[in-house]
Amino acid sequence: MTASPHNHATEVAIVTGGAKGIGLGIAAALARDGRRVALFDLDRAALDHAASTLAASGADVIGLPVDVTKGESVNQAVDAVIERFGRIDVLVNNAGIVRDKRITKMSDDDWDAVIDVNLKSQFLCCRAVLAHMIPARYGRIVNISSRAWLGGVGQSNYSAAKGGVVSLTRSLALEWASAGITVNAIAPGIVDTPLFRTFDPDLQERLKKSVPVQRIGTPADIAQAVLFFAQREASYITGQMLYVCGGRSLSSPSV
Repeated sequence: MTASPHNHATEVAIVTGGAKGIGLGIAAALARDGRRVALFDLDRAALDHAASTLAASGADVIGLPVDVTKGESVNQAVDAVIERFGRIDVLVNNAGIVRDKRITKMSDDDWDAVIDVNLKSQFLCCRAVLAHMIPARYGRIVNISSRAWLGGVGQSNYSAAKGGVVSLTRSLALEWASAGITVNAIAPGIVDTPLFRTFDPDLQERLKKSVPVQRIGTPADIAQAVLFFAQREASYITGQMLYVCGGRSLSSPSV
């Protein structure tokens, strides 16, 4: 795996929820771009498989089992990254879950679990890496939100969490801009993930036709946006939200 012309070979990136789907696509792209990569995930089997796959293609990678909703677990994992690589340059907060239900059917646990995984985890991971980025006076944080932040039926928990991600991103961008740290967010539209593939084929086709570019997004599409925000040259861009949705945001009110 050759380093990019930008020579990111010394840089270290953390990707949460990095063992599969969009997270793995992001991790693979960051590795191809020359960075050393740490994957945070709860799924140990998927984590081992992802780490070995990336390593086989030449990446310097570490897979760490982490509960991103627990501060102690996050802090220990960040310490392990520092011990292994000596620095942290990029954080991609990608971990997420859905538990879609209308609010009258939504349990306390449905609410808490989605808020914890989608929003609290980003707070915990940002806080942990900033302890290392601030003294280095450099960092790139990319938070994965969703077009669902605009609202969605049966998604009050998920939409609230993803809206929180937007506000967290803007606040942290303001807090740390003068320290050489940028904080930006990406809002994917419809992306080909294991969840998407569980949909009825007719629904998949209808959704595809609703996207102006006439296809469903891929993890690589999201990764391309991450690479843009993660580069050193993107130093004048912070607190921003980028929709990666094939133009769907131009005509559809939500995800």
